[in-house]
Amino acid sequence: METVMSPALFHLHTADLHRKNVVVIDILRATSTICTALHNGAVEIATTATPAEALHFRSQGYLCAAERDGQTVEGFELGNSPQDYTSEKVKGKGIALTTTNGTRCLRMARGAAHVFAGSFLNIDALANFLVHDGRDVMLFCAGWKDRFNLEDTLFAGALAARLTGFESHCDATLAAITLWDKAAANPENFLGQASHAKRFQTLHRESDITVCMRMNSAPVLPLMKEGVLRCMPAGTTA
Repeated sequence: METVMSPALFHLHTADLHRKNVVVIDILRATSTICTALHNGAVEIATTATPAEALHFRSQGYLCAAERDGQTVEGFELGNSPQDYTSEKVKGKGIALTTTNGTRCLRMARGAAHVFAGSFLNIDALANFLVHDGRDVMLFCAGWKDRFNLEDTLFAGALAARLTGFESHCDATLAAITLWDKAAANPENFLGQASHAKRFQTLHRESDITVCMRMNSAPVLPLMKEGVLRCMPAGTTA
């Protein structure tokens, strides 16, 4: 098991990628939003590199969602807040999604055996699958524009602590677990000091942090194949 704390470090960890399960982590907010959308009945989520590419899906009946620098891109139905992805809006729909950090990392990881979106919302379902599956695991933090961030590493530590039986000689994983041990009693309060929390205050989106920290509130397994995330049915294998 290994942890990649930023997309800028990903190229250092690609050996045997095809044999690994990769969990892409963008807690605030892409992977939390993906879990919410699929839990609320979205059929699939196509990840795109650019807003223009996402718009191409509109003619196929998809909802189009785009976020840059924390804000919804003009002309799109949805942005990147999980609170906007209600069952009334997304049930039975396909969604084309592009975000500043998370969707980029999902696309970077496509050479892996399996690529999952991970969040506090689906942490136990994800941990249970990974332990049962047994493949080596990479925890891939989206960070913020190639930089380390607190919330993604915190989640990596929370998930790593649940992955019993996995060997790790990775200092980044050890650091993430140590961070989680420090924050576990009140992780939302701990994240109050994070740069993203302060950014959300400026955007008046503080309530998104609370939603993104709700443990196991969307217990789905978003599995990406060929750039599209779908919910893996319970009891199936990847």
